[in-house]
Formats: sequence, structure tokens, C-alpha cells
Amino acid sequence: MAKPKSIYSCSECGGQTSKWQGQCPHCQAWNTLVETIAEKASRFTPVSEIHGVQNLSEVEAGEEPRYSTGVAEFDRVLGGGLVHGGVVLLGGDPGIGKSTLLLQALCHMSATRNVLYVSGEESARQVALRAKRLALDAKAVHLLAEIQLEKIQSVLVERKPDIAVIDSIQTVYSDALQSAPGSVAQVRECAAQLTRLAKASGTCIILVGHVTKEGALAGPRVLEHMVDTVLYFEGDTHSSFRLIRAFKNRFGAVNELGVFAMSEKGLREVSNPSALFLSHHGGQVPGSCVMVTQEGTRPLLVEIQALVDEAHAPNPRRLSVGLEQNRLAMLLAVLHRHAGIPCFDQDVFVNAVGGVKITEPGADLAVLLAIVSSLKNKPLPEKMVVFGEVGLAGEVRPVQRGQERLKEAAKLGFTQAIVPKANKPRQAFSGIEVIGVERVEEAVATLR
Repeated sequence: MAKPKSIYSCSECGGQTSKWQGQCPHCQAWNTLVETIAEKASRFTPVSEIHGVQNLSEVEAGEEPRYSTGVAEFDRVLGGGLVHGGVVLLGGDPGIGKSTLLLQALCHMSATRNVLYVSGEESARQVALRAKRLALDAKAVHLLAEIQLEKIQSVLVERKPDIAVIDSIQTVYSDALQSAPGSVAQVRECAAQLTRLAKASGTCIILVGHVTKEGALAGPRVLEHMVDTVLYFEGDTHSSFRLIRAFKNRFGAVNELGVFAMSEKGLREVSNPSALFLSHHGGQVPGSCVMVTQEGTRPLLVEIQALVDEAHAPNPRRLSVGLEQNRLAMLLAVLHRHAGIPCFDQDVFVNAVGGVKITEPGADLAVLLAIVSSLKNKPLPEKMVVFGEVGLAGEVRPVQRGQERLKEAAKLGFTQAIVPKANKPRQAFSGIEVIGVERVEEAVATLR
């Protein structure tokens, strides 16, 4: 079989050349030529010969059949399980537990499904040692230690597994390209070929991806567009807790969250993740406020801690961990302008307990009350939860799924809640007193 011809395409203008050059001869841009495979010219097909065009109203819509991974938290993030013919991209820092999670899931699914684990980073003996260390039943798990794309495709076509794991996509290379494994051209071409194979054969393929120093998936951005689901594995390597987030999911909700704890026997599911993000103080302490955040369909209780101290430098420090830094500066300005509480001569430190990252604006009110509590050295009530978005005009805006947040707080034993007035339920919740506020000054007044 003749080897496909490779050409170099400019990522800026799309111009093509047969040899690599430092500068594109078409648009004069530097270092933009990327190796690709030359496509054969296709014959134009008349409209009369085209088949398969349907009326959208005549297409029968239905749920895709799913494979349960045997790991409930993993299924939650995927939207109920793996989809027949779907392609999942799982990224995360080195040593975070990607291979461990997938090996555990494959061992669970091997009891009822035909599964294949393709290891490009470890030898077969290393994978076997990990399975033995985790005490997994891997008798029905098929293993292939290979990095050449054409050989992997041959095995997939021959064995026709229901689920296949490629660990990792950055180690796979194709003979059709001359560039090294992990290059932009290799990652893009190998991922495209595996995606086509998944759609044609019905095999669900899980690709493991490396991340850059900034935390983004390594390789071309088109890699995330090609796959059906993009998952990120987060967590501090010095902590035992791990989080999986869905940033793209064609078969389920995005921003879902799965919580795990790393143990000697692998990753263990955490059924009550709110307990991870709440500190256990001996008594009431200033600067602590519990909020209810929404991660996908799951409400989570997270403790927000603030420390306000007199600044000993001309420029007071503003530091936030787990929360957006620019939003903290905005909230301090709102606190000064509308509540009359200045912090221009104070160092302000804000932290979300447990290493969780909060991106929604529903944490605004909790951050403000934690700052005021630390500044005045007056603790909030022990069983109080807070949530709400704060605007620049000092108004407290409603957030999504307010009823579900209150139900979760009441279930965990909280007896008081400060929420936006628009989120206050018409009928009283049993066991929890709900206080609705419209302005920042009303919420701050509860501490006086």
C-alpha cells in the first residue's frame, strides 16, 4: 500500500507547500506551516445521485443507549454513562489518577462488555502491577501496549470492543506523517482517525489527554471540537480529593461535577461531597460563611473563609483562592460605596475550603458577608447559609435553582438562610428560616 503524501498547510492563510519552510510563502507569516496529509481530489457528485437527505420532522428522536461504567460519580459527569459510538476526552495533570479511574471502570464493565485498554505510556507489566495493587479483577480486560495508529486500528477492527481506552492520545503516531508523536499534526490526525472509526464501528473510545502548564489540554484546539465529551480531572496532588468536570457533553449536561477520594485501593466515590468543603470548627469563628453553589444538577455547600487585616504596605493585598480575583476587587468597591464599609487600608484574603473552584456569581453575597464578619470580628450564626449575586448598583440578584439549594441546606441541618428576595419561596420551608434581601446593606445589617 502506497504511503499517503504529506504536505504543509499554513494555519493563518491556509496556503499549502510541499516542503516545510520557516516562513509561509503565501502570507509571509512565520512558523505557521503544519504537516498534514494531502487529500485526494474528490469527484463532484450531482445532486440527483445524493442519497440520505431527510426531513428533520421525520427523523425519529430517541435516547442513545448507554453503558454504565460501574462508577456512579463517573456516570453522573458523563450524563448517565458511556454512549455507543461516542468519543470522550479525559484530561488532567500528571499523577492525578486518570489511568487509575479508567482501569477501575474497565474492570467493572468487563463483566458484561468487551473492553480494550491501549497503553502507550506504560508497558503491559506496569499496567498489570497497577491492577494488582488496586486489587482489581482484570481477567476479562484485553490489553494492548502499542503507539502506532495503524496497528491500533487493526486491533479495534478485528476485536470490535464495546469500549476502548487510548492512554494517551499524545503518544500515538501515524506512519503517514513524519512529525514526532505529540506534535500538533500527529495528535490531530490520530484523533480524527480514531473518531471516524468510533462512529463507523460503534465502539466507544476514551482518549486520555495531557495538559499544558496553564492547565489546558495539550495539542490543537480542534481536538476538543472533534470529540463528543470533554472531561477535566482536577485536584491537588497533595490532597486526596479529586474532581471531574464536564466542559463539553453532546449527550448530557455540562458543568457536572464528580467527586472522588484517592486511597490505597484507588479512587473511591464520595457520596456526600458537601462534607469535604465544610470546615469543622470547635465554635463560631469570624470570617466564615457557608454558601450553596450549583455544579450542574448538584447543589454543594462550600465554606467561604475571609481574613481582613490591617495593611502594612502602601498597596493592600487582594488575594483569592478558588474565586475570581477581579470579582473580589469589584465586591470590595460595592461594599464601600453602598454599605459604607471601607477596606482600602486592609489586606483581604478569601479562600474556598477544600480546593474547589467557584466560577458562578452566586458566591458574591457569601464573600461579602465573610469579609464583613472578619472585619468586624463578629461570627455569623453557625447554621446559616448564604447565596446571591451582587450587582454594581448594590442590588442582590436571584440565582438559578434557588429552591434546590435551600432543600440541600435544610437536608444538611442548616436552620437559617440569607437569599435574594426573588429566590425566597412563597411557602415556608420546614426546618429552615429564609430571609430575603434586595440590597447589600440589608444583608450587612444582619451582622450588626
